[in-house]
Amino acid sequence: CDKYKTGVIDGPACNSLCVTETLYFGKCLSTKPNNQAKLGDQGNLSELVNLILTVADGDKDGQVSLGEAKSAWALLQLNEFLLMVILQDKEHTPKLMGFCGDLYVMESVEYTSLYGISLPWVIELFIPSGFRSSMDQLFTPSWPRKAKIAIGLLEFVEDVFHGPYGNFLMCDTSAKNLGYNDKYDLKMVDMRKIVPETNLKELIKDRHCESDLDCVYGTDCRTSCDQSTMKCTSEVIQPNLAKACQLLKDYLLRGAPVEIREELEKQLYSCIALKVTANQMEMEHSLILNNLKTLLWKKISYTNDS
Repeated sequence: CDKYKTGVIDGPACNSLCVTETLYFGKCLSTKPNNQAKLGDQGNLSELVNLILTVADGDKDGQVSLGEAKSAWALLQLNEFLLMVILQDKEHTPKLMGFCGDLYVMESVEYTSLYGISLPWVIELFIPSGFRSSMDQLFTPSWPRKAKIAIGLLEFVEDVFHGPYGNFLMCDTSAKNLGYNDKYDLKMVDMRKIVPETNLKELIKDRHCESDLDCVYGTDCRTSCDQSTMKCTSEVIQPNLAKACQLLKDYLLRGAPVEIREELEKQLYSCIALKVTANQMEMEHSLILNNLKTLLWKKISYTNDS
């Protein structure tokens, strides 16, 4: 706010944050942003620049002031902000409500985890992970609603897979990064570990390694260790879709209608087995994704519970 009041930064959230004090934070993802995004050789670079300039013009006066430009530049150092701008019209990306300097505000999401129970961190410390996992499965929405949430995740995977601005990799595919609203539409609540593929390749290639375990970014973007050079390769082994299916396996199979359970399990395991290096991976990716969505939609399209 000091920077705003002296004119160093500007943005559509500054007034409500610093003057009227009407901006309320439901949850803060981080006070120490350290993810960096580069525009690099993203596809359609000129279109992307125009998109960023439109967002940077917070007061919509047709010009980007110095304060707005400084705010936008600071925000562009954050992977998730760049992704939010690119996917601002997509259903599963929370809407950007405003920014002030490198602080951005997005819409509130009612349920901020894939599972339906949230406990204070003090209690979490004393719950064994195995018991917590079982407990998580108990506190979930009804199966048709879970299916709708799962379809949302599959659609988000489509949104970030080789879109007009390049390919983005989901490097922390965990339940805590996904949420949903009161209509059971999936919303990505934390996109800090979704990175442009070009960035990841730069970050990980030539990293010294002893084994494949050394070639991991985030929690689950893995490449292999080239034993001849003792350096990480740049090609990620597992696509986003395979990781999404791994996350959804127990979530969807628990309580699944008996008439589709066997087919659902078969499709999920085919999905988990996907590898980036496989021949015709993109075609296989599309086929598996569409088959899964079709199976789920067919089952829930006539129920009131979705």
